[in-house]
Amino acid sequence: MKNLIAAVSTAGLIAGSALADEPKGVQVTRVGSQASVAGPTSYFTGTVRIDAPFSSTGGARIGGATVTFEPGARTAWHTHPLGQTLIVTAGAGRVQHWDGPVQVIQAGDTVWIPPGVKHWHGAAPTTAMTHIAIAEAQEGKVVEWLEQVSEAQYKADAASADSKIPAAASTVPPATDKPSRAQQLFGDVAPKFAELTDKVLYADVWERPELSKRDRSLVTVSALIALNRPDQLRSHMTLASQNGLTREELVETITHLAFYSGWPNSVTAAAIAKDVFPATP
Repeated sequence: MKNLIAAVSTAGLIAGSALADEPKGVQVTRVGSQASVAGPTSYFTGTVRIDAPFSSTGGARIGGATVTFEPGARTAWHTHPLGQTLIVTAGAGRVQHWDGPVQVIQAGDTVWIPPGVKHWHGAAPTTAMTHIAIAEAQEGKVVEWLEQVSEAQYKADAASADSKIPAAASTVPPATDKPSRAQQLFGDVAPKFAELTDKVLYADVWERPELSKRDRSLVTVSALIALNRPDQLRSHMTLASQNGLTREELVETITHLAFYSGWPNSVTAAAIAKDVFPATP
């Protein structure tokens, strides 16, 4: 257990075995069977959640975890003796190596950090990001943590980096001449309502730091399921995924609400989830 806790404290970049005996067959760790752990402030800035840490056994050296960064959160500078692979599964973020440019990463991207390269990675200022981090241990060592990423370093090249984040990854409607979704739906009939939707709901309420965008998405999706609002639910499920909620978490929300808001509401929501998330084997 001590090894496992130490592994989680290094963002899931796990070295050594968390089990006393090497399994003799296929081992399946079920989603939700391990509690989430907050990323320690000594290695992270902002709100970070670590889920599903894993480590190999026997002679294997690989380990990792799923790490979710709330907007503005990031790792400290660090290196890996044998390199690191990041697979971005939701949202949009940033990665940078020492003396290199800030690069935008988004859902579907894979990042390779070579051995010994000093770097950091994390979420964009207004968008959460979730990635799977994978690394190998060299003589039991997976990572060397260095100094924190300063605000000045994090915000360097911010404008150019953020301009590369797709509009779909951001909650705030982009400042362009193209009408917002609210303006398209009812702007001609209720222009003031559309303006309030854009400027108050999305540009103000959704941007308040008291709740993360991930949590706001969870609240919104839950309310839409309970109220049986399928049209709005579809777009907010997509947004929730971009804000760091996993497919499994959203499906579990549907199941949980069946007992509180009614079976038919959850049946409708499940059908929408089937359309929003592609089928997996």
